[in-house]
Amino acid sequence: MSTSRRQAALLYQTAPDGTRNEKRMPDMTAPLIEDSEISLTRPPVVTIRAAKRHDLPELSDMIALLAAHHNDAAAMTPDTLERDLFGDMPWITALVADSGSGLVGYAILVPLYRAQEGQRGMDLHHLFVRDGQRGHGIGQHLVARAREVARSAGCGYLSVSAATGNSAAHRFYEQMDFKPRPVIGMRYMQALA
Repeated sequence: MSTSRRQAALLYQTAPDGTRNEKRMPDMTAPLIEDSEISLTRPPVVTIRAAKRHDLPELSDMIALLAAHHNDAAAMTPDTLERDLFGDMPWITALVADSGSGLVGYAILVPLYRAQEGQRGMDLHHLFVRDGQRGHGIGQHLVARAREVARSAGCGYLSVSAATGNSAAHRFYEQMDFKPRPVIGMRYMQALA
């Protein structure tokens, strides 16, 4: 669909009284981090908990949504996720926001270590809340639980990164008391075959 057609698209919502409200769809050319104009009613209860095996399909789907949101390819599968969460050598921790009728968000934590300080840390590698559910505090609750998980693992810090141009994420993390750190040096990578 062309940009002009996307911008002109309308969303029709039916109100509880049966009337039909029309709402302009979000501009699909806007920065990908911004939430759409769609705002769903927050579920009455959202539980933040550790991911379980039965969450793998939904969790994998949300990881793919976040990848698409950043124009990245998603190669994650539920089997890979099961290996990394529940395998012989668990590599990551995943927290999910459960509405009772499905998952509405997740956070993935990855261990870090500062050898020169002998200090454990945790990287908030992914933080995602479904479109329409943002702005209800779900991301804040996921971050708060991530802090608890990191503290209980003996970590002295929690880190997170956001793309340079992602000002909405920068504001969110700063409001959550994360302090920006300057990027120093280059980071290199080598594929292992």
